[in-house]
Amino acid sequence: MQSEYRLKVLKRIEEYEKLGLWDKDVEDDPETYELKPDMVDYLYKKLLSKVMNKIANRVAISYYEKKIRQKQMVIKEVIGLDNFLAVKGGAVITCNHFSVYDNYAVYRILKPYLNKGILHKVIREGNYTNFKGLFGFLFKHCNTLPLSSNFETMKKFMFAVETLLKNGEKILIYPEQGMWWNYKKPRPMKSGAFSFAVKNNVPIIPIFITMEDTDTIDPDGFKVQAYTMHVLPAIY
Repeated sequence: MQSEYRLKVLKRIEEYEKLGLWDKDVEDDPETYELKPDMVDYLYKKLLSKVMNKIANRVAISYYEKKIRQKQMVIKEVIGLDNFLAVKGGAVITCNHFSVYDNYAVYRILKPYLNKGILHKVIREGNYTNFKGLFGFLFKHCNTLPLSSNFETMKKFMFAVETLLKNGEKILIYPEQGMWWNYKKPRPMKSGAFSFAVKNNVPIIPIFITMEDTDTIDPDGFKVQAYTMHVLPAIY
């Protein structure tokens, strides 16, 4: 039995594709609440933030590695890793967004080459302020950089991005904006990721993940996708 919710999402994707609504959300995500400056510690300066960050990273790795062992997440091949290794210092990484697993796929292939094994991820405001359960916990504490509709919070965000890139860190941004579940084609990109790169004089490292069906069925009744990770030449 295929999940009614996933069938509804696929139908929504089909409709938005025809209408060219490329950045419109297709998931029934929780309502977005305003992220105010005192609600986020972007650079993990507070002791509690540091502790929760360590716990969240351990929980995330344990969760995703279990999915890999269960063949619910499959990384089939990595192509072009030399393109990542050729970049020294800070960089913005872009990737197509189609699953709650894709950011871990990026992290896993790059982890041995990251500064202290950390990959920072830009996320939507509502994922930080109002997402429940395990993913809500990870969104809050797992090296995330939430966007905000609050101007003062965005000043803190921009300072954090500048600081991290200056320190040689890598920041993952989904320039397509919304997640389109299991969508296999590229979508038009927003300018934000590229603006951050230009402003901070760092390159973009584009990653595109292609997918193919496996014989394993996921909990929603669809075939698990095997990922081929294409790391493309840096854009300066």
